[in-house]
Amino acid sequence: MKVAIISGSVYGTAEEVARHAESLLKAAGFDAWHAARATLQDLEGFVPQALLAVTSTTGMGELPDSLMPLYSTIRDTLPAAWRGLPGAVIGLGDSSYGDTYCGAGEQLRELFAELGVHEVLPMLRLDASETVTPETDAEPWLAEFAQALKG
Repeated sequence: MKVAIISGSVYGTAEEVARHAESLLKAAGFDAWHAARATLQDLEGFVPQALLAVTSTTGMGELPDSLMPLYSTIRDTLPAAWRGLPGAVIGLGDSSYGDTYCGAGEQLRELFAELGVHEVLPMLRLDASETVTPETDAEPWLAEFAQALKG
């Protein structure tokens, strides 16, 4: 199964989590692909059979600048080929920000819902105020994600 991983990062942590996810999914037998600053054309060329989004949250719950062009293009296009695909979101944030905690992840969940992507696991929230190793903390969830895709 071909799993496309899209990501957006401010300081690089979400990119690290996305690269780690790509590595773990490949080790689990998936054809996983991740490219920082991917375009819609890049994604459509890969022809994904599942989607994983990894994003940090910036400002008042917004998407990182690195993800905005892709997010906007997907939202404006709503690729029909992705309707019904399995997918999930990993959101990084800081719970001390209250209501905006993992706000960018929530925006991607909403986009996936608009696309008709079937959420196979609830969003993983990685809290910067509680973890120093988010890529390691994501491993149990990623193992569940891989199982959900195989099942």
